[in-house]
Amino acid sequence: MPGRQLLAKLIGATSGAEPHETKAALLAFLCNFVLLASYYVLRPMRDTMATVFGVAALQNLFTGTFVLTLLCAPLFAWAAARVRLERLLPGVFWFLLSNLLIFYFLFRAAPQDRWLAAAFFWWFSVINLFLVSIFWTLMADVFSSGQATRLFAFIAAGGSAGAIAGPLLTAGFVRSVGVAGMLLVAGAGFLLVILLVHLLMREKARLRAASPRAQKTTLDHPLPGHPLRGFALLFKSPFLLNQAAFMLLMTWIATLFYFLQTDIVAKTFSGMENRAIAFADVDLFVNAATAAILILGLGRSLQRFGVTPCLMLTPLLMGLACLGIAMAPSFLLIQAARSAQRISQYAIARPSREVLFTVMDQQSKYKAKNVIDTAVYRFGDLTAAWLQAGLRGAGLGLVGVMGFGMAVSAAWGVVAWALGHRYETLRRHDQTAAAQAEPPWPLRSRP
Repeated sequence: MPGRQLLAKLIGATSGAEPHETKAALLAFLCNFVLLASYYVLRPMRDTMATVFGVAALQNLFTGTFVLTLLCAPLFAWAAARVRLERLLPGVFWFLLSNLLIFYFLFRAAPQDRWLAAAFFWWFSVINLFLVSIFWTLMADVFSSGQATRLFAFIAAGGSAGAIAGPLLTAGFVRSVGVAGMLLVAGAGFLLVILLVHLLMREKARLRAASPRAQKTTLDHPLPGHPLRGFALLFKSPFLLNQAAFMLLMTWIATLFYFLQTDIVAKTFSGMENRAIAFADVDLFVNAATAAILILGLGRSLQRFGVTPCLMLTPLLMGLACLGIAMAPSFLLIQAARSAQRISQYAIARPSREVLFTVMDQQSKYKAKNVIDTAVYRFGDLTAAWLQAGLRGAGLGLVGVMGFGMAVSAAWGVVAWALGHRYETLRRHDQTAAAQAEPPWPLRSRP
């Protein structure tokens, strides 16, 4: 059909997808769009709950989040060892959808309850990482390393487009339907994600049959191992440990700027709805810029310069941002630095980092990656929160915090270089193995 052919050509021109990859790339784009739209409908709600307690209590909220994350990561590994992946992946979203419905009825019954606000903050701060981690784990299991360098920027752009739609939905409807009503909007998105996950799992099997360079794993089995298997794999692999260090340092920087933004919004805006809209407006700007970078530049940069420079760029930018705030702190500069931190993380660091997992085995993708994306991430939140409180308690103030941020950025850059170097070695090994497995000419069946 002409329309379908035109769409395929457009996707190919935008993402570099080959004809047999077009459908999978489009489904992944749409799934990430809906997932992040639902995420960003809920995110301003979570940030609004944080303002109920004030910035002084954030480290306590982060402590609770970390404890819950530590409990959830082994539970996911336990489920992965007993349930086939083709059932586990959509099953996670069914479970989270049921959670949303419970919160909907609780907020209608007690909208001003502080404990309910804390519970939602903790719940969302745990599950948002699982949502994104599971999606990108599936992507690393569907696409090979060669496909990932071409397609992951396009797929990530779908998430950024969804992240634009989410804040628009929140800003447009939160006053009329309230916080509780927005939970139902996000729930509808989860239903669509479940459908798209099923379609992506089918595409994985089709890609596997279409090319010897595709990922060879299947989803018709569980992943045997004890609940702490992800932690065991992490501590046995230097490559995975470096990825954990990358995540930890990235999270420290993000948490420093999150504290600054939360404090500013709480002091500037009054009322839950006004604060939710303020967070949503910032989200809109961040994600519009992120989508532009992903569509116009990152995919080509990954192919032209490789993963290593893309991994190192964000630490460099954050070091400069911390230096600028330390020298001339202001409201606008802090807001701009927070936006730059999120844009560079979502548009550059995150997609580049996800490519690294395409050269890992399936156990590492589903278990060790989940530990890094959740437990290590929240450990970074927790330690950064208490470190910042300690720095301010010692009288160092904003300058001391930014000095700490510059040191973290420098260490982050070194880790990024080491990660990129090791990835390139593993990728070349995979490409050599795939080339040896591919027949030198098309095999023809005998008549």
